[in-house]
Amino acid sequence: MSHEQHTPLMRQFFAAKADHPDVLLFFRMGDFYELFYDDARKAAKLLDITLTQRGASAGKPIPMAGVPYHAAEGYLARLVALGESVAICEQIGDPAASKGLVERKVVRIVTPGTVTDEALLSERRDTLLLALSRGKTGYGLAWADLAGGRFLVNEVVGDDALEAELARLDPAELLLPDEDGWPAFASTRGGLRRRAPWLFDADSGRRQLLQFFNLHDLSAFGIDDRPLAIAAAGALLGYVEETQKQRLPHLTSIAVEASDGAIAMNAATRRHLELDTRIDGEQKHTLLGVLDSTVTPMGGRLLRRWLHRPLRDRDVVGQRHHAVASLIDSGRDADLRETFRALGDVERILSRVALRSARPRDLGTLRDALGMLPQLRELLAPLDSPRLQDLVAGMGEHDAQASLLAEALVEQPPVLARDGGVFADGYDAELAELRRLSTNADQFLVDLEQREREASGIPTLKVGYNRVHGYYLEIGKAHAAKAPTHYTRRQTLANAERYITEELKAFEDKVLSARERSLARERLLYEQLLDALNKHLESLKRCGAALSELDVLACLAERAQALDWARPLLVDDACLRIERGRHPVVEAVRDEPFEPNDLDLHDARRMLVITGPNMGGKSTYMRQNALIVLLAHIGSFVPAASARIGPVDRILTRIGAGDDLARGQSTFMVEMSETSYILHHATERSLVLMDEIGRGTSTYDGLALADSCARHLAAINRSYTLFATHYFELTALAEPGSGIANVHLDAVEHRAQDGSESLVFMHAVKDGPADRSFGLQVAALAGLPKAVIAQARSRLAELERHMRDGAPPLSADALDAPQQIGLFAPSSAAMDALAGIDPDDLTPKQALEALYRLKSLA
Repeated sequence: MSHEQHTPLMRQFFAAKADHPDVLLFFRMGDFYELFYDDARKAAKLLDITLTQRGASAGKPIPMAGVPYHAAEGYLARLVALGESVAICEQIGDPAASKGLVERKVVRIVTPGTVTDEALLSERRDTLLLALSRGKTGYGLAWADLAGGRFLVNEVVGDDALEAELARLDPAELLLPDEDGWPAFASTRGGLRRRAPWLFDADSGRRQLLQFFNLHDLSAFGIDDRPLAIAAAGALLGYVEETQKQRLPHLTSIAVEASDGAIAMNAATRRHLELDTRIDGEQKHTLLGVLDSTVTPMGGRLLRRWLHRPLRDRDVVGQRHHAVASLIDSGRDADLRETFRALGDVERILSRVALRSARPRDLGTLRDALGMLPQLRELLAPLDSPRLQDLVAGMGEHDAQASLLAEALVEQPPVLARDGGVFADGYDAELAELRRLSTNADQFLVDLEQREREASGIPTLKVGYNRVHGYYLEIGKAHAAKAPTHYTRRQTLANAERYITEELKAFEDKVLSARERSLARERLLYEQLLDALNKHLESLKRCGAALSELDVLACLAERAQALDWARPLLVDDACLRIERGRHPVVEAVRDEPFEPNDLDLHDARRMLVITGPNMGGKSTYMRQNALIVLLAHIGSFVPAASARIGPVDRILTRIGAGDDLARGQSTFMVEMSETSYILHHATERSLVLMDEIGRGTSTYDGLALADSCARHLAAINRSYTLFATHYFELTALAEPGSGIANVHLDAVEHRAQDGSESLVFMHAVKDGPADRSFGLQVAALAGLPKAVIAQARSRLAELERHMRDGAPPLSADALDAPQQIGLFAPSSAAMDALAGIDPDDLTPKQALEALYRLKSLA
């Protein structure tokens, strides 16, 4: 219908909705945000709120749903968690002063990647907005953490590298050009926003960045020669400015986070190692769940970033190890952590200060944090650690800001600034005078009530106040006839009459004016306080970053002592030597003591073929060594008696079974895809974990693939490889000079006096191959019916007898079905025919005929 047929209010709604058709519109009406029509229907389902129909426009009822203004954050948090975006349409004009309809406009769009409000954020996880551009040379990435004030870029080559970065960053919202041809892992992500392709142009992106940062060139950021990153950064910045509708003074620079500075891990590796999330979504029993004892939320977020980006820079990592050791040796880590308990989330508070959305309690927390800086400097000054001293310098001197906040704020600031009571008595003379007028009002009203009771002879007379009618004298109906003549009726109720007098009216004008002016004065003082802090925003941000890292280092020191971890040694030699290593997560959740194991890989010993029973600990052993290497490269101590680790550039894993139905890949296809990635990317400095390669297909196919993959990794890639398998045939790979060795995890069968059998897993890694796999025993432990186990034992004995006799393996139909040819045994007829051929005696025609004959025999 045409807008002319609708009411003025609905025309105002439709105008705002036309500019934001793809998001929910929160339309402010008094104390509620209302949603109309399709927005109301959608929100009612998502939020489980009532859908009503009130009033009419264009002759039809208006579908409508609403949420209270004061509780809107909770509803917004739920919508953002569901991936929805919401446009906030506020009343701009003053309803009391406006003639006719109050002006409204959209002041902000809340999206999953741009939220900054505390209630909408996950406390210990970064909320990232990421933009992607692409070109002939690869992909450009730009991502921003608006809540923390970080803006970063990178460029990668190839889909695999892009998928690895997306897995590492895990953005809440992803911006893509609205074009075909994007990989499925990008185009099917949650929080996807398609944008016009022209927004991802490098030239316009460069102009936008120069204008935003007020620069002549981008050389200071080191991104001048990264056009794809510039294109992505420009698209991201345009989206942020479009949704936030304000300046973003806390985004002060762009940092390049190059992939070659970190140990590479693809998406499969992060999933297999369960760094911060298990496959079932549980987060407690993960490496981060064991490691994170940080005191502050910002420390927890930094630790998560470190875990997902272990560094190859040995100087940086070595300084972290030294800092952790210094805290442990001095015993200062406990004092540091105790001091941090009053610190709060300085990083996000400063972002809200910059965006002018900080609340009084945010400023109170910042006041306390800045006030403890001298104590922190005193704690750390004696420690001989270059990194700790750099962080002390990074905290800076903020005595002036600490004093300002201490003088300005009350001890316990209120939640919201709009209700007043933020500033301490004596901070501002004008505010003090206005408060005095308001404070003395209570005594005046008590005295007035007593005088009027005595003068009128009405003992039940009382003085009251409400927001609509102001101050009044209330007299019950029984005494209404006694009301003095100078009383002017203000309101009639069912059981009482309310009056006003000249004296009470004069007092009301004075007091209400004082209260309004007091609140206005506090709003002005609050804005001035934010202005004063924003002048020092950059140094305050450096202080917040230093405090975050101190929290992480103190956490690592606490974990090292609590869990009995040792300092690793990073060396230049090609080796991985770990003594009495343990799996940090398995050890934390087990009630029984964990059986530690050694690992020794070096230039002449590149691969371990690991055999042993299911549940014997092969996968645990492999993962624990990968986690030890990872922990060492974030600066942490490690769960081992000692660790000597040479240069590592990648950690690559092929563990577990699972299909990918979204991409149409079977379990075996996923296995082969991950294996292919490893064979193409592993180097002699890579740590590779291969678990049960070839189990997804027929026995001989799988054995052939496992054998060839192992040989390739040992001879061509020459990676540090842990290769777990149930194919005992692969133990023959451990020949002198091959760089391959056999180890196994053992189990012992125990027969009780009642004849029952049990299996005891030793979990100890020993040299040499295993002699059996105990598959039937593990099946019995899993509860398979005894009849099935007995039949399987009989079948196993029959199969083993045939293999000992040199016969081909029995089929499921007891040799009735055709057999697959042995792995390394071509048919004897073909071999005999081949042996009788002398290539030198054949004409080209005879050679071709011989080839056809051999093919038919094979």
